[in-house]
Amino acid sequence: MSLYQDSSGGNNWRSSVHVNREGRVPIRFNGYRLESPEELVEGRRASPAIEVAYEGGAVAAAVRHFWQNFPKALDGDRAGLTIRLFPEQWDDLHELQGGESKTHTASLAFDGPFPEALSSVLEPAVLSCEPEWYERCQAVPLLTPAQASRAPDYEGLVNAAIEGDDTFNAKRERIDEYGWRNFGDIYADHEAVGHQGERPLVSHYNNQYDAIAGFAIQFMRSGDLRWFSAMEDLALHVTDIDVYHTDEDKSAFNHGLFWHTAHYVDAGRSTHRTYPRAPGVSGGGPSNEHDYSTGLLLHHLLTGDERSRAGVVELVNWVMAMDDGRRTVFRFLSRADTGLASSTVSPTYHGPGRGAGNSIATLLNGFRLTGDRRFLDKAESLVRRCIHPADDLQGNGLLDAERRWSYTVFLQVLGKYLQAKTVLGEIDSHYAYARASLLHYGRWMAVNEYPYLERPDLLEYPNETWAAQDIRKAEIFATVARYTAGGERELMLERSRFFFDRSISTLTAHDTRTLARPIAILLSSGHDIAKLQSADSTIDDGSPAIELRPPAVFVPQKIEAVRNFLLLSAFAALMLVALVSYIVARYLR
Repeated sequence: MSLYQDSSGGNNWRSSVHVNREGRVPIRFNGYRLESPEELVEGRRASPAIEVAYEGGAVAAAVRHFWQNFPKALDGDRAGLTIRLFPEQWDDLHELQGGESKTHTASLAFDGPFPEALSSVLEPAVLSCEPEWYERCQAVPLLTPAQASRAPDYEGLVNAAIEGDDTFNAKRERIDEYGWRNFGDIYADHEAVGHQGERPLVSHYNNQYDAIAGFAIQFMRSGDLRWFSAMEDLALHVTDIDVYHTDEDKSAFNHGLFWHTAHYVDAGRSTHRTYPRAPGVSGGGPSNEHDYSTGLLLHHLLTGDERSRAGVVELVNWVMAMDDGRRTVFRFLSRADTGLASSTVSPTYHGPGRGAGNSIATLLNGFRLTGDRRFLDKAESLVRRCIHPADDLQGNGLLDAERRWSYTVFLQVLGKYLQAKTVLGEIDSHYAYARASLLHYGRWMAVNEYPYLERPDLLEYPNETWAAQDIRKAEIFATVARYTAGGERELMLERSRFFFDRSISTLTAHDTRTLARPIAILLSSGHDIAKLQSADSTIDDGSPAIELRPPAVFVPQKIEAVRNFLLLSAFAALMLVALVSYIVARYLR
């Protein structure tokens, strides 16, 4: 007998998400076929186990996520059984792209009882603790159990990912986000708003805003296994497909994390590599602005899965490599840092932004996992490169939401850096510098910041995502309040409550509130707001005084190399002119 799963068995089984390099969907039928000499049985979704008996014994096998990771096959005859992870029945090549891997989980049993022996792979047990335990152990600082939450509207929004008509699983069905390359990822349905066509626009999310971390946090808050499944599926997808496992490309790309599909275009034949061939799509590779490792860290801590640990290590070494000027073609003209770990939007902007914030977060995660001090040292150098307690905030253009909104991401990470230093007991000059910088920006924000959608004229697309992004400001104000006292603390807490309430109420009023992007933002921001705002959260850290020098201007390697090249060229030209003048004067009089 042979059981072959050719497609997902879903209603949208011929989705364009499955196009191959030729633009063809190489799927022949919907679901599976079970063939034997006696009969042909067809069905939609198989989660099978197979047993082959022989004289003196038997052997059995099962494959986890059999139909989800199609194509798959299980064959059995008198000679034994065969597990076909990349089956020959598939109507195409099995194309593993450079830098991709694929992990399959199968179980073999050589002694009975087989149902019990194979259940561990088909429906594996999940070891978990009570939310109160996760709260006490503080692996996620300030974690608040969902049942203790005082923000029911927030809880309702995040639970839309697993409950209701537009869950993340429902989104998956909409474009048939299945098959061994796709399964586990999230459909970026926010990119399809306004799309018109017979088929849904396909867009892969590739863990933007670290949905893995959001799923892990919500699982620890609630104990709901639906969060665990979402975390597990996405973590395995990211470590196999979205992380670029290669040394054969640029150091700025090797071992990085591929972006989500380019905005507002169909993924086409780009798979999970961001850039389809489409008008207005430029191409490129992994970038610091899309570097999310906290979810992989939490997945490893919750499960012990070494693949997620290896993913964090890959990403932290990628951050180190992308900023290393010794690895580029410009190294002969400059040994300066490239700035690729700290830029945001523009290669010349190295102030607070999500690029530097993501890099610092990954460096902190790498240090936490490995204890390698180089990663913490690099994080502290990026803090000093990108922010200063005396920055000219009016001149930095921080209110230009389209270009500078993500300075809030950086400030959130700066708060996490202070937490990490506190745990280490390192209340030193680096800590004091970061603390003073956070307070400087927080005080400016208290006077100048407003909810984004109050000024829709300044936004290209004034949509629900901007309401979700406002929750970052609520967290920042609450974090700043922990380092202040008296009236200033009350001001920061008032601003925190204002932005939290405005973010949640505005988003709740939107019909598009359950789109993937705003929910992904809320999954890992806002859950800790009550503890951040609590009366006993003020920190008296005895932070040392620091001697401040004027802010230094960081010059990226490429700019310095071009400048050095021009200087060398000018010097060479002068030498040539001098040589020609000498020859003329000496020999041609």
